[in-house]
Amino acid sequence: MFSTSVMVRRSVLLIATALALVALPAPAALAQGDGITTKTLYETGPSGRYLVGGTWLFRADPADQGLRGRWQSGASTSGWAPTTVPNAWNAHDFSNASMAGSVGWYRKDFRLPSSSARLSWVLRFESVNYRARVYLHGRLIGRNTGAYLPFEVRVPASALQRGGANRLVVRVDSRRLPTDFPPAGATASGIPSGGWWNYGGILREVYLRKVDGVDLEQVLVRPLLRCARCDATVVYRATVRNAGRAARTVSVTSRLGGRRVAVGTAHVRGGRTATVTKRVAVRRPHLWSPDDPYLYDTSFAAASGGRTLQRYTLHTGIRSIKVSGGRLYLNGRRLDPRGFGTHEDSLDNGSALTIAQREQQIQWAREAGATMLRGHYPLHPYYYERLDQLGMLAWVEVPVYSTETKYLGRPSWRAAAARLVTKNVETNRNHPSVIVWSIANELSAQPGPSQGGYIAAAARAARRADPTRPVGLAVAGYRTAGCQSEYAPLDIIGVNVYFGWYPGPSGQIADRSLLSEYLDGVRRCYRRKAVMVTEFGAEANRDGPAEERGTYAFQQDWINYVTGVFATKSWLSGALYWTLEEFNVRPEWDGGNPWPSAQLHQKAVITMAGVKKPAFADLQRGYRATRQYGG
Repeated sequence: MFSTSVMVRRSVLLIATALALVALPAPAALAQGDGITTKTLYETGPSGRYLVGGTWLFRADPADQGLRGRWQSGASTSGWAPTTVPNAWNAHDFSNASMAGSVGWYRKDFRLPSSSARLSWVLRFESVNYRARVYLHGRLIGRNTGAYLPFEVRVPASALQRGGANRLVVRVDSRRLPTDFPPAGATASGIPSGGWWNYGGILREVYLRKVDGVDLEQVLVRPLLRCARCDATVVYRATVRNAGRAARTVSVTSRLGGRRVAVGTAHVRGGRTATVTKRVAVRRPHLWSPDDPYLYDTSFAAASGGRTLQRYTLHTGIRSIKVSGGRLYLNGRRLDPRGFGTHEDSLDNGSALTIAQREQQIQWAREAGATMLRGHYPLHPYYYERLDQLGMLAWVEVPVYSTETKYLGRPSWRAAAARLVTKNVETNRNHPSVIVWSIANELSAQPGPSQGGYIAAAARAARRADPTRPVGLAVAGYRTAGCQSEYAPLDIIGVNVYFGWYPGPSGQIADRSLLSEYLDGVRRCYRRKAVMVTEFGAEANRDGPAEERGTYAFQQDWINYVTGVFATKSWLSGALYWTLEEFNVRPEWDGGNPWPSAQLHQKAVITMAGVKKPAFADLQRGYRATRQYGG
């Protein structure tokens, strides 16, 4: 009798074999419209990127049967539905089964943009939820676990058809475990949960990257600024990979605006990497700030044998961000930002947003007078690129959310969570808009040794990858939480305050008049740390009196009261409303609203249909009246 693991391995082999047997369309047919274009959805990154767009095929595999025996020989697409990527396959399905997750398969037939044998190729996936296996011609060439951050697969040369058609197949499993990020869970009535709607699929775009012998695998430009009027130092670092077999000498250059910077030269063995570093003094730097978001061109180039083989587009803002005396400072000037939390969710596409939808969210925030955005997970790169350009700020968080304490004590869980923190920092640290690395949201409000161990490990991981930015944590604001020594490694405490909306354990936050006292207590506990309100909000979905919970008038009255309390706390380092636009949470979500709308989170001040609620104007008035930078 075979063991389960052996049977699984055999199933995977059968799937791969079946995939390999499928005949591909003729190359001429693919050349007409396989959707491989030079378009990219954000600018920052290496040269040689091709968007894998056009028509993809999708088929669900809800029973996780591996689709064995369902492929027929020939070019038939029977059983596959045409789609586009990005794609959330359950964008309009709000059933329990949809929230619990399932398995789906994506297929894309394409030709390489160039058949040159000199080139190697990399597939880049910006986000797949949650477990992905990547096949080319039935051969497993890569896998990844997790969402919201990119992963790359270096395509083996032996797997490619350089002059003909290639078949890419991606298996996506959106079923999550209690130890995943965010974790799977269930309500007391057995309804699947997990923080926000569990959209399955290839949720962000896919790129095919061309590598001409040398790959700029990772680049870093780190500005160091001791004071606002000081000269700056900019640290350049690049890790280059020799994609060929023979050793070669690689020279890396960069820019500082109009100035050329020789980063370094390395002799790199075939198939290996090397890192070069350079420190550059900058006299009288033009600083990046919300008032003046000045960006230096700091793009890289890698050359070998007299040819530039790859470029990397990058823009950098020189500024400092630090916590001192319990307050947050940018360039030595005090920060008190106002802003919003946001989710990537939409009526038509689920979390597979278009660039136009992302831009709309940013413009709504600006219209409201906001200078900061926060997500429960790393947002699409377009957000941070635009925030850099607009002088807005970002609280960047990993989806370590509401994990049960019994898992926090596991070494394997801590190691996986710390790796997630590191990957997030390495992915987003070149953006001047990013001012906080947040390592979790709403773990137990009374942390013990397990959570304390995670906080210490995650803070170390963030600082190893980037010692220039504060490390924060968002906590549920309860009066009984008390002062916690486990928060010692943190620079910023974010508090999620819903006094007067949720009752909280034993009704301890039911009275909104207790908010001021609570905030003062947090300040007394953490005088040397910055304190920011990372969430506040009340549900609203209908007309009615201000005394009735869930009405627009109640939301307005509640927001005006709470923001009035914030205005009395001169030590506060910002406040973010949760959220800007409505999003889907889980089946039977009510959010404390006596008349809820199914799975919708309706604390937002803009509906999913794009309609502003009356409270939008109340926040706008308060945000515009607040001196958010330099007060």
